[in-house]
Amino acid sequence: MPRIAKIDPNSASPEVKAAIDAHLAQGYRITNEKLTLLHNVPCFEALEVQSYAVDRELARLVGQRAADFFEYAISLQNDCLVCSTYFGKLLRKYGITDFESFSFTEEEELLIAYGRAIAKDPKEVPEELFQKMLARFGEETMVVVTTMGVFMIANNYFNDILQVESE
Repeated sequence: MPRIAKIDPNSASPEVKAAIDAHLAQGYRITNEKLTLLHNVPCFEALEVQSYAVDRELARLVGQRAADFFEYAISLQNDCLVCSTYFGKLLRKYGITDFESFSFTEEEELLIAYGRAIAKDPKEVPEELFQKMLARFGEETMVVVTTMGVFMIANNYFNDILQVESE
């Protein structure tokens, strides 16, 4: 059972309704996580709206599929039910039924390893892995990848701490 109730969009303040309308206008869904975050619009904008902006940058730099695999690897490593369920559904659209045995490209494998490493222990990301990432992607992309990773970890923690119900 969730620790914080979802907001009711029908009885929400004009500010919350405007945030919902803007999010829907961009083609996004309103999920249980978002209905929880919308208790405070700046929190919603910080964690959701800005993560979507960073996700678009990540997809531009590494491709949407690789970005999705990176984000899913973080959710699996953090054992976040909400995000793992979301990305599990997304992966089925790619025809992937078993993430652990799927044949990824070398770039995707590198991103998955990095995602798992930063989620497992950000202070112990193997130097060899980091250097491979840096050599392959360069500094700007490393900043974007790492920022998106931090957003994913924050989403996972938010969902787990507040026990947000999976869709």
